[in-house]
Amino acid sequence: QNSSEMPETITSRDAARFPIVASCTLLGLYLFFKIFSQEYINLLLSMYFFVLGILALSHTISPTMNRFFPANFPNKQYQLLFTQGSGESKEEIVNYEFDTKDLVCLALSSVVGVWYLLRKHWIANNLFGLAFSLNGVELLHLNNVSTGCILLGGLFIYDVFWVFGTNVMVTVAKSFEAPIKLVFPQDLLEKGLEADNFAMLGLGDIVIPDPRSLGSAPFPYSLKKNTHTYFYTSFVAYIFGLGLTIFIMHIFKHAQPALLYLVPACIGFPLLVALAKGEVTEMFSYESSAEILPHTPRLTHFPTVSGSPASLADSMQQKLSCPRRRRQQSPSAM
Repeated sequence: QNSSEMPETITSRDAARFPIVASCTLLGLYLFFKIFSQEYINLLLSMYFFVLGILALSHTISPTMNRFFPANFPNKQYQLLFTQGSGESKEEIVNYEFDTKDLVCLALSSVVGVWYLLRKHWIANNLFGLAFSLNGVELLHLNNVSTGCILLGGLFIYDVFWVFGTNVMVTVAKSFEAPIKLVFPQDLLEKGLEADNFAMLGLGDIVIPDPRSLGSAPFPYSLKKNTHTYFYTSFVAYIFGLGLTIFIMHIFKHAQPALLYLVPACIGFPLLVALAKGEVTEMFSYESSAEILPHTPRLTHFPTVSGSPASLADSMQQKLSCPRRRRQQSPSAM
């Protein structure tokens, strides 16, 4: 999108609808695996996530890789443009800018993609999974704490029901051969990189409770307080909830819904801090402003230039001869 536009935020209605949509998707996948051949479904999904994984991983490693390129690296600019229609009705569908450095990152990501496609190795799976998680955190924005509580509350019920109430969640997670989860080899010391006994953590359990997404992390800046208290509190709460999940899983030897422990921790810890500081009312009435919400521009838009060089030169000369008024740029434009 245009770099001056802010990313779309999730509203309270979207947050309340999210668990219902997720339940329908999960049940649909479960029925697909029961009706159709699991081999062909996973082949189709592997190709789909192969393309998405390469793009996500390339976007993730690009800032880091830029530090390793020498200053005299021949970096050329490219533009991928798709339009629809012609003349005055012509409109842009895709307008994507990239350079030679981006192509190098894309090539490295493609190596990981081929490795995943051929071997389904757990390291390649986790690289793609981490890339999806980081991109998900970057794209998911809640403009207030109340929306985050609604989202987490609904997904709390969703996770508990589909894990404890049915075998749907566990069946789909084990049958779904795609990087939608991080896997942790439990027999790593015995078999090394060829480990085949895994514990798993769904990417939703990483992206959804993220402190940046919930709206509580940038909350102190709305009060003009330069502090990271709520972010660190949410971060510690997430570690505590995930550690408790692993502990309970080992005690009962049964799959556990991570959000059962993450949601109370990620909501409860910041709420206790707000109570101690007397900022509960301010926290729940707070909404992120355009200056606080982080965003990363990806697509840029350029006006269409048409006409002969002579006519363009004449029009430019006319504009230069007219008195110009200096415009003040808005904060978003700057």
